[in-house]
Amino acid sequence: MPLNNPFKLEKLTITAYQDDKRTAQVGKPFKAMFNPESFSQRHGTELVKKRGLNLTGQKLNYAYTEPSELSFKLLLDGTGSHEIGAVALKNALLGDDETVADRIKHLLDISFRINGEIHEPNYMVVAWGSLNFPCRLASLDIDYTSFNPDGTPLRAELNIKFLFDQEAKKSQALDAKSSPDLTHSRIIKDGDTLPLLSKEIYGSASHYVWLAQQNQLDDFRNLNPGQRLFFPPLAS
Repeated sequence: MPLNNPFKLEKLTITAYQDDKRTAQVGKPFKAMFNPESFSQRHGTELVKKRGLNLTGQKLNYAYTEPSELSFKLLLDGTGSHEIGAVALKNALLGDDETVADRIKHLLDISFRINGEIHEPNYMVVAWGSLNFPCRLASLDIDYTSFNPDGTPLRAELNIKFLFDQEAKKSQALDAKSSPDLTHSRIIKDGDTLPLLSKEIYGSASHYVWLAQQNQLDDFRNLNPGQRLFFPPLAS
């Protein structure tokens, strides 16, 4: 049996890109030393009630879909105690002698540090088996649990959370945000008016009075920046 057959274990991989289409790769991918025992995904929507004094009995209205979350734990072990003889020999031959600190720096460099070309952190893809998750890093908590006598870390546990992030055109196609057949909401900004928003959402400015009624506005002319308005589907 060839010596390299025992090493055909697919590892969880985190790859960085500097564009949202994930075509321009940055650096080398980060590969887990040990695959996570499990991972969790969270999906959620924001549901709110319209403004007004009497909220009893009002139905919940869809506001927006929250980005899905992917979270898992990774273990980094620099003691070498996990290596059997063949694995230790393979790592020595391939020069795979990254320390725990090296691996953490690598992950931070590709997922957390600001990319000077785009002036923000990189776009990511987490891949493992059938999982292929385009995302951005939300948080990375590092717990150091073992050290060399000189204080350098020998073992660390990483708690990682990523937020789903897809190319804008793909997201728009899935969400169909321009469709007047869906209830959605907007946060008012300076310069917004009900006629303009009505024109943008429904294709006609003539629905502004109805929109004011739907949102229980006393004066449709005075919209407050930061205020959330709802845009229900038009009656057929």
